[in-house]
Amino acid sequence: MVNLPWQIKEALRRALSSPERRACRRRWRNVQKSSSSDPRLAFGGVLDDGGLVHGGAVKLLALRDAFSSDETSFNLLYLVSSAQPEFAEEMVAACRSRGIRLVWNQNGVGYPGWAGSEAERHNAPMRRLRAAADTIIYQSEFCRAAADQFLGPCPVEGEVLWNPVDLEKFHPGPSPAGPLRLLTLGTHNYAERVLAPIQCLKALRDAGQECTLTIAGRMLWSDAERIVRDAIVSRGLGEAVTVRPAFDQDEAARMYRDHHILLHPKYLDPCPTVVIEALASGLPVIGSASGGLPEMVPADGGRLIPVPQVWDRLITPTGEELAGAVQSVQPHLSDMSRCARRHAENHFGAPDWVARHGEIFRKLLA
Repeated sequence: MVNLPWQIKEALRRALSSPERRACRRRWRNVQKSSSSDPRLAFGGVLDDGGLVHGGAVKLLALRDAFSSDETSFNLLYLVSSAQPEFAEEMVAACRSRGIRLVWNQNGVGYPGWAGSEAERHNAPMRRLRAAADTIIYQSEFCRAAADQFLGPCPVEGEVLWNPVDLEKFHPGPSPAGPLRLLTLGTHNYAERVLAPIQCLKALRDAGQECTLTIAGRMLWSDAERIVRDAIVSRGLGEAVTVRPAFDQDEAARMYRDHHILLHPKYLDPCPTVVIEALASGLPVIGSASGGLPEMVPADGGRLIPVPQVWDRLITPTGEELAGAVQSVQPHLSDMSRCARRHAENHFGAPDWVARHGEIFRKLLA
């Protein structure tokens, strides 16, 4: 099966019966449209597994806390493109047949530099689900432009709402004592996103800067743990680098407060929640001037390294470029920390994001 086109493999997968598929079908048969005139949400079960909530699903916690939610009786299905439930298209079809409205939150798309020949496998279901929505939330202007380019024009009404942050949970603390503490965290999908910060640390220490690096989160490329371990050891950084596994929101908030600067060199990142959380925590952000970051990171709250925008490959800032940006930020760390926090308060507060969603929900239900 491995050599078959992805369309055939997907058709075969969908045709096969499985306990998970049968369980999904039982859930859909029991779904009812809520008679409530107020928003009553479902999220496709992506918050139901009891594990850590990652990536695209994190923002759903704010909606779950602000509105009634019930996965069996609801009037609005809210799905995020980067956190889709299994068999999302079948789920949407079942809900639409009952008159349940769909809100589609559009993150990034599959493009050749990231997904290679599998790009259309990612994009085809997103294209159909976006077209089936009653309204679309784009996480950034970059997300809208990328969707239009790779998914095609869409007649469904939409608007841009950057991802939110809990400003009470993510807030600055006293500046950590000791050497400069650098942080890179999130879901690391490709090697250079982690290897570039390691090389940045090496360049800074070679220049006489006392500093450390924490790498936190899942590393999803092949043989990642060995590759990262070898990179650390070969550069003599064993005592200066801490590698942490997946983390929850409380642990993330503590990590931000324990560090001085966030390194986020990921290329074409559409609207990274880690950047917003870092700004709210008073951390200047050093990253790639691509994707959604130029919309999100103010000039007085970090440094973005210029890169060309291409779709056929990933262009990650080098460790030396990151190190140069760190050196330019460090003399202004206190001022930039205050500016980062102020920018988050003005643009990313969860109450405003939730309030706008409430307006959208009530318009749909009316």
